[in-house]
Amino acid sequence: MTEDLMANIEILPREVKQRIERGENFLFVDVREKWEYDTACIEGAHLIPLREIPGRLADLEKAEDVVLFCHRGMRSLDAAAWLRSQGVAGARSMSGGIERWSAEIDPGVPRY
Repeated sequence: MTEDLMANIEILPREVKQRIERGENFLFVDVREKWEYDTACIEGAHLIPLREIPGRLADLEKAEDVVLFCHRGMRSLDAAAWLRSQGVAGARSMSGGIERWSAEIDPGVPRY
C-alpha cells in the first residue's frame, strides 16, 4: 500500500509552471514557516505551515488537486504522503521546492 501512496507523488517545477500557464485549477500550498514565506514566495501559493496541515485537512480534502512545496522538497513530500494516507489522492510534492523553482523557473525568487 505504501508504494501506491508514493506513486507519482512528485511533480517537477516546470510542470507546475506549465499548469499555472494553462490556467489549470489546483491548490498550490507552501508548507514552509511564515518567516520563510516572508523571505521568498511564489505568487499564487497559499501558506499553510506543515504543522497546520492536519488541522486544515477538511479544506485540503475539498481540492481535487493539491501541489505542495517547501524549501527543498522534504517537508512537502511528507505532507503529500500524509494527505494521500488521509484520502487526498491528488496531493503531490514539487520536487526541489522553492530552491529549485528559483534556480529553474524564476530567478527573481530569492534563494536562502
